[in-house]
Amino acid sequence: MHDEFAAVVTWLPFELHPEYPPEGISRDVLRARYGAGIDAHTRELFERNGLAWGASEHIPNSIDALRVTELARDRGVHDALHDRLMAAYWEHGENIGEHDVLRAHADAVGLAREDVDRVLSGDEYLERVRVSTQQAQSLGISGIPAFLIDSRLLVLGAQPRESFARAFAQLS
Repeated sequence: MHDEFAAVVTWLPFELHPEYPPEGISRDVLRARYGAGIDAHTRELFERNGLAWGASEHIPNSIDALRVTELARDRGVHDALHDRLMAAYWEHGENIGEHDVLRAHADAVGLAREDVDRVLSGDEYLERVRVSTQQAQSLGISGIPAFLIDSRLLVLGAQPRESFARAFAQLS
């Protein structure tokens, strides 16, 4: 964040689409749901904000990525893994639902392979992800990103910098 918005950001797990099958879905499903222009709209939004967009034709089920990221939180490397997985998905079009992809990124931040394999082979951290999702929904969050500022003001969706400036000013 820029200095004028100096803040601590805590990323919390949110299962956006629990209805997706374990193998994920095709981007064509999103095109059918939101219209053929969804890709161009998203690319323009990313580019306008200086972000790379290299989306894949595959939309993963993210539950395993969320669970491995919670392991990373417990091991003190959450932010590093979160940043890697966001770049992997949004910039490089990697399928972060695939266990080998998750293992590679987890290895890169120093997570022990046996810990990652244990999480991926069971349901460890599933309850934490689901409780976090339920808590967010109880606050009115139904999508991502969502920002709860100073535990008092909820900002929903990808917003321009001006929205955050107004939010911080409102709280001052």
